[in-house]
Amino acid sequence: MSFDDLLKELQGQKSIQEDPDHISLEKLFNESFMSKHSSLQSFGAFLEKGNFQVQTREDIQDIPDELFDRHVARETDFTTWESMLDTATKEYEGK
Repeated sequence: MSFDDLLKELQGQKSIQEDPDHISLEKLFNESFMSKHSSLQSFGAFLEKGNFQVQTREDIQDIPDELFDRHVARETDFTTWESMLDTATKEYEGK
């Protein structure tokens, strides 16, 4: 299963629950956001480039912060995962 398929599947699960406190990764890190802040077109490609094995949202939380922050700093215009997530959330809520 590709990362994009995985993210679509996770998004589908989230849309069923419709939890307003948990926006899907696909919506947060959409193509527009990823293109604006990195050279990659999707969040799936971002994860794949870092060789991260992610199947659930919890898997992202299990990645050591230092390791994920280095990948974020290398592949995006953010210095940390937290700053990337905060900006994506603010941009999403601003729509």
